[in-house]
Amino acid sequence: MLKIDAHHHLWKFDAKEYGWIDERMGVLRRDFLPADLHKEMAAAGIDATVAVQARQTVEETRWLLELAGQNDFMRGVVGWVPLADPKVEGVIEKFAVNPKLRGVRHVLQDEPDENYILREDFNRGIRELTRHNLTYDILIFERHLPQTIRFVDQYPNQKFVVDHLAKPRVKYKAISPWREHMHELAKRQNVYCKISGLATEADHRKWTEEQLQPYIDTVLEAFGAKRVMFGSDWPVCLLALSYQRWVEIVAKTAGRLSVAEQERLWAGTAVEAYGLG
Repeated sequence: MLKIDAHHHLWKFDAKEYGWIDERMGVLRRDFLPADLHKEMAAAGIDATVAVQARQTVEETRWLLELAGQNDFMRGVVGWVPLADPKVEGVIEKFAVNPKLRGVRHVLQDEPDENYILREDFNRGIRELTRHNLTYDILIFERHLPQTIRFVDQYPNQKFVVDHLAKPRVKYKAISPWREHMHELAKRQNVYCKISGLATEADHRKWTEEQLQPYIDTVLEAFGAKRVMFGSDWPVCLLALSYQRWVEIVAKTAGRLSVAEQERLWAGTAVEAYGLG
């Protein structure tokens, strides 16, 4: 069975360029490159990946695409472009000629404006993604779900992928209103969801598998395996667990599904959502 890691990062660490990696994240303060990733993939039985932006620069997008061109196991890239820039169309057109650019992401969770996702300048950029058949990855905290639902409703023909289950408050064992909002969002058939980044939303040292399970179960109930995909969020996941451990946790849940559903979760959903070749 083909297995795709639909969410990982790569970087040459620089404290200035990656300011979000602070002193408390010592394990992340080094280079993470394709060779390092491939070693983890091989040990965990993962065949291919989608690289996702970790820095909001076009230089990083260009670099990720170069790496994808050099490494066949990197099936696609979710990069960054200045979506709120009036000239973003030209930037997207230059990148879109590369077949490995499959999506775009903006770090909405860090925007001071809680309603940034509804801004007209940002949405003008989203309309350009639709025109170029590029998927948009939604990176938010659960408190942003109500405005995200309003946002998605404007684009019935645009594919969206929710990263990290919309970051529920796992650390506080809070399930509502996240659960209700995710069920509502899942009614939109053009929205997919990644089972990724969950342990890092819990207490990094004290989390348990039992604590994570209700969140995994909820997205499977809401979206179904047909619109859920696996992602490691490596190397960020290392703050809470190893690559191998996360694969094992997801595999336990996948084991309860039919073979066809397992094929969707491990690969088929990612292939569809990103149009992977």
